[in-house]
Amino acid sequence: MRKQGYKETEVGLIPEDWDINYLGKLVLHTKGFAFKSTDYTDDGIRIIRVSDTLFDRIINKTPVYISNKKKHEFEKWRLYKNDLILSTVGSKPPMYDSMVGNVVRVTEEHVGSLLNQNAVLFRAKEDSTQIFLYYALKRENYISHIEKIYRGNANQASITLVDLFEYSIPIPPTLTEQKAIATALSDVDELISSLEQLITKKKAIKQGAMQQLLTPPHKGGKRLDGFSGEWRKISIGNLTRNIIDYRGVTPRKLGMDWGDGEIVALSAGNVKKGFIDYSSECYFGSESLYKRWMRNGDVEKDDIVFTLEAPLGNIALIPDNRKYILSQRTILLQLEKDKYESSFIFQVLISNTFQNYISKSATGSTAQGIKRTTFEKLIISVPENIEEQKAIAQILSDMDAEIEQLETKKAKCQSIKQGMMQELLTGKTRLV
Repeated sequence: MRKQGYKETEVGLIPEDWDINYLGKLVLHTKGFAFKSTDYTDDGIRIIRVSDTLFDRIINKTPVYISNKKKHEFEKWRLYKNDLILSTVGSKPPMYDSMVGNVVRVTEEHVGSLLNQNAVLFRAKEDSTQIFLYYALKRENYISHIEKIYRGNANQASITLVDLFEYSIPIPPTLTEQKAIATALSDVDELISSLEQLITKKKAIKQGAMQQLLTPPHKGGKRLDGFSGEWRKISIGNLTRNIIDYRGVTPRKLGMDWGDGEIVALSAGNVKKGFIDYSSECYFGSESLYKRWMRNGDVEKDDIVFTLEAPLGNIALIPDNRKYILSQRTILLQLEKDKYESSFIFQVLISNTFQNYISKSATGSTAQGIKRTTFEKLIISVPENIEEQKAIAQILSDMDAEIEQLETKKAKCQSIKQGMMQELLTGKTRLV
């Protein structure tokens, strides 16, 4: 039964007083200018390229400029606050950060910059608002439209404005309602942005703490109050009572298959930097496969799983006592637990210092890897007092927990925003 006060349209159910309009009828557009790289300078007026954009922002990683003397020559391509930049080349959906058709909004930071080629500048006509249109171009059905119209392959996709302008957008009858929707969504974005900034700050603080606490005192590190004694250099191999390595083992080689079991296989696909990602693609093994596979020892809580290749250097602590199968490109470190605290060694191995160290010891350029024999010979510094190890690890683990709480809060806000977009941009919930 149709909801009272709503009508069925090509984009679904919308309020009776809303209209459907094509994107091409709602915006004025200007194609970016083909600036010459030979004209780039070290400072001056910023040029915004497609490569400077991510899914929801402009980044400042490798900015390019042209001379201020040319300012008046390119006024047509000057960017103002809340202008919309759309990429006409890029990757196919859903590779969001580099996606063809991606739209970003210009903030105060980039006002006055100039738009380069392969991008289009959109400005709303009088009967619609910039920010409302921005959110309309972030909906899942917009991504679906791009999937239908792009041409090319995965990393070299393009779209035409003719096809793009056929995208249908539900439009509220008044600018007041459009602005109310835009304001509500912008408020959530501001909250998400503030959380991202706080997370970045907390991560920087943690990195500073790691630099201080994981560096031996005689080399300038900060020592916690109440501790003394030596720090010793020790190889990875000498930290362990056992290293479990089943790389190269597959169910087929054992004359079996993955089957219908519930035992998670740890691999380079689900061992991430600091955690096991159970939401990523995981293989599961049966009890019979487990018994055939894990003959050289069982995974235990607080063991350290480490990837030796593709990607190199991902690391996680085993969080519980359930069974795991150790699979492709991973090894398991089982420490001498009366001498070495797993959570401390984990913090050492995940630190930027060690990650740079292992990278320099690796082979390969595109896909780095390291031989187990080489890995076992790598040297780290450890306090001889295990209580000092535990104290350092506790401080850093508490910082990790705080960052994780903020990440969870951000994810919740992002989920709420997606729900709000679905409700507000289709008129299911009215603000005025």
